[in-house]
Amino acid sequence: MNRSHEYALVLLQKARDDLYVLERLATDADAPTWSLGFHAQQAAEKSLKAVLAAKSVDFPRTHNLALLLDLLSGQNLPLPPDFHDLPQLTPYGATLRYDIEPESDAERAFDRTLALEMARRTITWAQGMLG
Repeated sequence: MNRSHEYALVLLQKARDDLYVLERLATDADAPTWSLGFHAQQAAEKSLKAVLAAKSVDFPRTHNLALLLDLLSGQNLPLPPDFHDLPQLTPYGATLRYDIEPESDAERAFDRTLALEMARRTITWAQGMLG
């Protein structure tokens, strides 16, 4: 097993860890939106990075899901099922974690069920890509 594949497996496990937390919090009405969004974004980000690593594609340190999707597309790699919608999770990777303003429009529009399903589907896609 090459180092890229080993790193990809580590990233994929960490994506599953984020999904684990997300699944437990998603049904809690009191769970903060930013926290749910963060774990959904992280699960997607780590899944995308796992595929890039497995394919030996260099990627920057970023939370920008659109950028990671562009890297996949640029390598002619298959995109995850929710590739059009995943970038809406990007603000939860950093910006909304530290936002001290009252609840933003993005948070009000947050659909926890959709976020959970997108995280699950992206992990499943990454697992398939890693074989």
